[in-house]
Amino acid sequence: MSVQPEDPLEPFYFEHGKQEICGKLVTPITDGFQEDYPSVVDRFFTRYYYFKGDVPYQVLYHSNRICLICLAPEHPALGQGISSVNFDIGNVDRSQNVVKGKGKKGGMILQAESTLALIATENGETYKVPSCIRGKLVEVNTALVEEPKLLEQLPEGAGYFAILLPKIENCDAIKASLLTQEQYEGHLKNQKESSEDNTQKEKKEMET
Repeated sequence: MSVQPEDPLEPFYFEHGKQEICGKLVTPITDGFQEDYPSVVDRFFTRYYYFKGDVPYQVLYHSNRICLICLAPEHPALGQGISSVNFDIGNVDRSQNVVKGKGKKGGMILQAESTLALIATENGETYKVPSCIRGKLVEVNTALVEEPKLLEQLPEGAGYFAILLPKIENCDAIKASLLTQEQYEGHLKNQKESSEDNTQKEKKEMET
């Protein structure tokens, strides 16, 4: 007969039971839990997308102008398995970026096409991650060097590459240069339809 090991966290699990304050029953806090409550990203960020060739990246645009650069959900590296992340892109190491004070002085100024990081996948592919927007590099997420799988596990959380801060006067132009969520979904749909059309054409050519 096998013995189940004790769960060390058991004393900390919530037990639903009656709660009284001054002799009056109170509603447990868990009764107010909403499973579909909007995430932090849904509440405070707007999702935008940037394409480098046919490869998509995501920009999480906060209401205070802060932008998080991430992989888009359809980025091919997520399906291939990410093995490493490197902020040393050859001519410069982005992890050596230093900013000071409230004005974030001293940060590298990046263009949308500037390489932010390099990622390698388990099947040997390498991708140059673009900055996606023009702005000042506030910080890079060095945790990805030690834990590259964060890109797969928490793509809209701890799996961000960097934080950039665009100038106020550039914000409207930057947003206009990116795809909104609706535009992005439409783009993916067009890509899929185009790919299916090409496949049908190839089949017909093989049959003739």
